[in-house]
Amino acid sequence: MARTLAFDSTAVIKKARSLFWSRGFEAASIPELESATGLSRSSIYNSFGSKRGLFDAAVQSYLDEIVRPRLEPLISDDVSPQALTEYLDGLISVFGQPKALPTSNGCLLINTANSPLSADSHVSQVVQAYREELETAFGRGISAARSDLDPTVQQRLASTVTGLVVAAFALVRIAPAQARTLLEDAKTLVICEH
Repeated sequence: MARTLAFDSTAVIKKARSLFWSRGFEAASIPELESATGLSRSSIYNSFGSKRGLFDAAVQSYLDEIVRPRLEPLISDDVSPQALTEYLDGLISVFGQPKALPTSNGCLLINTANSPLSADSHVSQVVQAYREELETAFGRGISAARSDLDPTVQQRLASTVTGLVVAAFALVRIAPAQARTLLEDAKTLVICEH
């Protein structure tokens, strides 16, 4: 008979996610994960297979609980013309709050893309899929806001806005003012009249 888990795996994954988000996969040690999650090393390995298995669960949690709910107004059936600027305004506001955790840690996936773990093909695929998910959502927001533009121009604009948002997430830890400027630039591109 299989032994049942004696802990709340969702809570454990969230605690691990916070540690990975603030420290990164490589810097987060097993003793730190034990302390953060309340699990022993053997429980982590028995439940998740490895530190990497726990990280993968944390990334999935990040996508499902952090990223996708924020993108929901951009991927719903009826996208408001203001949905993308509201998304950008939300980021601008949070990026303006010094040390506002967890956002001051940047983006878990963008941080991972800039780490040695990005050489792993699975991680690379997850990060690329995330970027594509952002671009698709932003494309829908641009289509709703700028229906006057040719679809090719809308797609190029979505790609540019995605690049600016990704760059802002990469910078927010070390240069929050510059990260906010990039988001303001993205917003200007969306609302400017041609």
